[in-house]
Amino acid sequence: METKSISRRDLLKSTGVLVVGFSFFGSAARALAQGEGLSVDGMDPTVLDSWLAIAKDGTVTVFTGKVELGTGVVTALGQIVAEELDVPFNKVYMDSGDTDTAVDQGVTAAARTIERGGPQLRQASAAARQELLKLASARLDSPADKLTVVDGVVSVVGNPAKKIAYGDLLGGKRFNIKIVAKGVGWDMKVAPEIPAKNPKDYKIVGKSIPRVDLPGKFTGEFVYSQDVRVPGMLHGRVVRPATSLSAPSNVDESSVKNIPGLVKVVRDGNFVGVVAETEWAAIQAARALKVTWSEPTLKMPSGPDEVFDYLKNTKSFKDNVVKNTGNLDAAFSQAQKKYEATYYWPFQLHGMIGPPCAVADVRGDKATIWTGTQGPFRTRDAIADMLKIPSKNVHLLYREGSGSYGRLESDDVAEDAALMSRAVGKPVRVQWMREDEHAWDPKGPAQYSTVRAGVDAQGNVIAWDYMDRSFPWSESEGNPLLGSAQIGMKPTTQGFFNGTGGGGQIYTFENQKVLAAGIPWVQQGQWPLRTSNLRAPGDLARVFASESTIDEIAADLHVDPVQFRLRYLTSDKRISEVLIATAKKAGWTDRPAPAPASSGAKAAGRGVAVANRANTMTAAVAEIEVDKTTGEVTVKKITLAHDCGMIVNPDGLKNQIEGNILQGVSRALLEEVQFDSTGQKNLNWDSYPVIRFEQVPEVEIVLINRPEMPALGGGEPSIVPITAAIANAIFDATGARLRRVPFTPQRVLSALNERKA
Repeated sequence: METKSISRRDLLKSTGVLVVGFSFFGSAARALAQGEGLSVDGMDPTVLDSWLAIAKDGTVTVFTGKVELGTGVVTALGQIVAEELDVPFNKVYMDSGDTDTAVDQGVTAAARTIERGGPQLRQASAAARQELLKLASARLDSPADKLTVVDGVVSVVGNPAKKIAYGDLLGGKRFNIKIVAKGVGWDMKVAPEIPAKNPKDYKIVGKSIPRVDLPGKFTGEFVYSQDVRVPGMLHGRVVRPATSLSAPSNVDESSVKNIPGLVKVVRDGNFVGVVAETEWAAIQAARALKVTWSEPTLKMPSGPDEVFDYLKNTKSFKDNVVKNTGNLDAAFSQAQKKYEATYYWPFQLHGMIGPPCAVADVRGDKATIWTGTQGPFRTRDAIADMLKIPSKNVHLLYREGSGSYGRLESDDVAEDAALMSRAVGKPVRVQWMREDEHAWDPKGPAQYSTVRAGVDAQGNVIAWDYMDRSFPWSESEGNPLLGSAQIGMKPTTQGFFNGTGGGGQIYTFENQKVLAAGIPWVQQGQWPLRTSNLRAPGDLARVFASESTIDEIAADLHVDPVQFRLRYLTSDKRISEVLIATAKKAGWTDRPAPAPASSGAKAAGRGVAVANRANTMTAAVAEIEVDKTTGEVTVKKITLAHDCGMIVNPDGLKNQIEGNILQGVSRALLEEVQFDSTGQKNLNWDSYPVIRFEQVPEVEIVLINRPEMPALGGGEPSIVPITAAIANAIFDATGARLRRVPFTPQRVLSALNERKA
């Protein structure tokens, strides 16, 4: 990849038919369409030219802070723009994740991009369309309400020969108008007063437009962050201790003096790295460099059990009371049956297939960064703070990484590259190794959940008391990442809360309390069990606990688990409808669990679970088989119904759901971080297994489209009910209740033996 200098005006002049994708032009100067209004926070959102430009050939270039994480979201955003402007989809080009040309729309995360970023681009496009019709009205001598647009050509209603194309109206020029923009980031409301197109008239939104990023990925031509090359680039590797971020008491540079191509051993505070002319030389130097680290000053947990004890017994720094109705004490005193259980969720890795990589070019008080961050502006500002230079002097260009799931909100590798580049005065590419990624990946935090419920003499749930105790995300906005922590920057907050959804609040119980407690993590940012958001953060564990308990009550009352749930899913018909759709697609027949006992070595079962993640409703039925002699669980089939309001791209949404389901199966059956007081134990794929092709179940999906609603999230919600559905299926097959994830053969056998006893 070569760095080229090209103005946006020249770019727009030279383009023919372009498709949604990424700009591979490297460092690009701002062109006339956006030459004014640049601020420390990106382009001025109140200037229409900050959002889009139109070339003479009618090509529409959209400037967005949202980025493609492999979810197809940029294709969907392109559909929204094409729809609102009435231009062909292949005439829309998305310039994505460049902090010198984009408006800061917040991070790409939480499956909220279509929900929140989509309306911003829709309304900016609606404002552009309104202005284009004004211009056309003057040129065609016809009132704007008598004009129509087809494929970017404006014509007079009833006189189609009287027409003019967008490119002839504005091509290469600025709109030069102001629009309304209230709020910041992903909460920004853009041109809310401009009427947008009626969804009933949509022709592009709602269609399965092929994802435009895939052809290049299939052929190997796509430029991932790992593929970025710039002239004069050197290669770096970080050297970190195995446990806490302790100080290097001695760095023996003579241990690497004979490695050919070594440029520099970098030491900045407690940060240690090596820079070399080739990647192999950097790898050799990082492995050979002798560093003596000071003894860790932090008390390390001896293992997962100690972590769960800590979660159970440590006073919370914050209690989020999500729901609190009725009188629980009185209800429990009147209950004829009471249920109580504790559920355990482990630390889990993001499991990115490709470890993160970034290239930084720091020269004096200016820096250019190529990286796969989910938050280009967040990473830009963090690097500016670390380097002590103005944010406007840091130019960040997004290049997609290989995997994410929340991992690249904490863009450590960009900081590593910036520190090394500053030290040598040249561009430096830093590629983490697999053991770096597994060890220092900020994990999805462990969770400890307790559920109490009470049922009256008629079998009605009259009391529900749920509490989740979880660590916050230490690697959240405002807190230093690895590089900045090692040069002395300190945490400013306890971290970001690990969500509050999934504690059973979707059910209507007269007496109900749902509480999510934040437990301070004393090792915050200081050792390998750092924490951050992992796909649908917190919700998987809470739904696992709440839906297992619901299932347990239904089984004890000898009621079909689907029918039992429908009794209490009365607050929103969408969740009951998604459950009914799933059951119908799965061929569900009413009966209580568990299934009649099987005499053979293998037992089959089915389980159901429902979830509401950010107002996207999902329900899953899992069909499984348990080998009673080995404890191995095989997931045969997952059926899932999904309601995320209006669907922008059905095929893209199905792709996301399939990925969520497979990752959900993997996290339920296989994934758990192993550690002791000396550090983490699973530093490679052989010790941290993820789902393999032969373990992939059959998947059936039901999409419920609601075009009358806003589009909601599709990147996370469908993973949420998977663990609970599998757990309930295991109970249905064996009568044994699993309360700790993952459901390893050893844990399944232990549960089976306990039931026998």
